[in-house]
Amino acid sequence: MKKSINTFLKHPTKDNTNRSANPPVIRASTILFNTMQELYAHEKKIKNHQKVSHYSYGRYGSSTTIELENMLKELEQAFHVFLTGTGFGGVALAIMGICRPGDEILVSDNVYGPTKEISEKLLKEFNVKAIFYDPESFDDLKNKVSKKTKLILVENPGSNTFEFQDLSKIVSLAKKKKIYTLLDNTWGTPLYLKPLKLGFDMSFSSATKYFSGHSDAMGGSLAVNKKVFKKIMFFYKLSGYRMSADEAYLIIRGLRTLDTRLKQHYENTKKVIDFLKNQKKVKEILYPYEPSSKNYKLWKKYYSGATGLLSIVIKSKKKSLVMKFVNSLELFGIGYSWGGFESLAILQDLKKQTEYTKGRHFFRFNKDEHIVRLHIGLEDPKDLISDLKKSLKYIK
Repeated sequence: MKKSINTFLKHPTKDNTNRSANPPVIRASTILFNTMQELYAHEKKIKNHQKVSHYSYGRYGSSTTIELENMLKELEQAFHVFLTGTGFGGVALAIMGICRPGDEILVSDNVYGPTKEISEKLLKEFNVKAIFYDPESFDDLKNKVSKKTKLILVENPGSNTFEFQDLSKIVSLAKKKKIYTLLDNTWGTPLYLKPLKLGFDMSFSSATKYFSGHSDAMGGSLAVNKKVFKKIMFFYKLSGYRMSADEAYLIIRGLRTLDTRLKQHYENTKKVIDFLKNQKKVKEILYPYEPSSKNYKLWKKYYSGATGLLSIVIKSKKKSLVMKFVNSLELFGIGYSWGGFESLAILQDLKKQTEYTKGRHFFRFNKDEHIVRLHIGLEDPKDLISDLKKSLKYIK
């Protein structure tokens, strides 16, 4: 029986041994075999990427992580999925698996802060040059491609300033120039966008966020095609990157309700935006919420849905008043990350954003414009709107 992805997430495989609705947590380092012949045969299966119920050593994972890999492999339509202990571990795995001394990588300059840091600081130590491009200019990306370019790293949309890029153009350019491609798809998730089907070589998601959905687990997911599988597997085995069985179990739990949760995040977000777009103190909403909004066409071109993360641009001569707005919110927690059940708010420091890239595309924001990133959770949107309304009074 062919199942939709929504049904598959509820019924991936059956645990015939324990008969539990969820797979058991298997913590293991040493794996025992009956004979050397059995061990060799098992290693051969893993090398040939054949289906196995367990790994030969705990460094690679356990039957619990294999269950999660299989779920994400189906969701991503991938050749294989690698799991890491944190979300950022997945980005590092992709970069370190592909890049070698003398290479250059092109990175959209709206990426996650630690991605900028590893690109600019750590890679320099290994003689790999990171060049940042303006995500709002395909020509800027195209003009920066050289014979040394090994990888194009795209975050779509930027998780602070929400630029959407023309992904097919990037894939077409990369294939023509024989450059590997990586898309950070944490915002859209593979439920709404499947980067590998679009032609990207690698698709990254921070499993800490929407996959988990409960703000109690950390992990990364790197889905790959056949072309890059051996390169990534080589570094994966040697680096010791892996996700624990306990984290995998929690993320499997979260994936069961991914479709339901994302729909509710979106419905709540639309209602909050309907309120925010009529507020004079909110100069701009960075989210594709209506046909006239910036980047709506590019969002609609590639995505089948939207999630609960957005930013608002608040105009105020006093940063302290914007901080007071954030501090006075009762239902929006102040904290990093997003994608959980709860609403969050954080004032973004644009100077910090530009530390590595000179922040070319950030210059469109004036110094009296402040970006507050909001994650709209699963609370009653009426309560969230009341909270925002009360706190916006502090902006002058």
